[in-house]
Amino acid sequence: MEVDDLGRRLTEAGVRTLLIDGRSGSGKSTLAERLSRAWAPSVVVRLDDIYPGWDGLAWAVDHIRTAVLEPRAAGRPGRWRRWDWTTGTPGGWHDVDTDARLIVEGVGALTAANRALADLGIWVQTADAERKRRALLRDGDMYRPHWDQWAALEDDHLARHRPQSLADWTMTETPAGPIWTPG
Repeated sequence: MEVDDLGRRLTEAGVRTLLIDGRSGSGKSTLAERLSRAWAPSVVVRLDDIYPGWDGLAWAVDHIRTAVLEPRAAGRPGRWRRWDWTTGTPGGWHDVDTDARLIVEGVGALTAANRALADLGIWVQTADAERKRRALLRDGDMYRPHWDQWAALEDDHLARHRPQSLADWTMTETPAGPIWTPG
């Protein structure tokens, strides 16, 4: 399935809230960006902008649910808080309009509680060596000393929430291109 086709399908199905999860470097951000263009207008909220430091995965999972997804489900605007990675402190607040099409992407996006508040979930997977190559190419020296620490948090998320089992679609990155499999 092409991303443009997926954007058309989302529009036709009346999808308003989409969650994209997968391990670090799997291609979540790239998919979200491409899908945002194909499913315009839409807003992308990246959990990378929310995690409060290298131990903040669980906090961000709860924050996106209580601050964005639950208010939207109740017909109210969502509001999330950015983490300033440079200073290591909380940053500004960002509003998400109730009527906006929303893509939440990042490790931790798909949990049972979050999925219950969204219209669709996608799991993105890529071979481990390729994921690591991409992530370190993208974030380099900032990420390198934290790779194992973050991978342990991902392992905990996978064991606790089983996000792949919550996905409506799995996109597997291969050298020949993406393969889409229904959940």
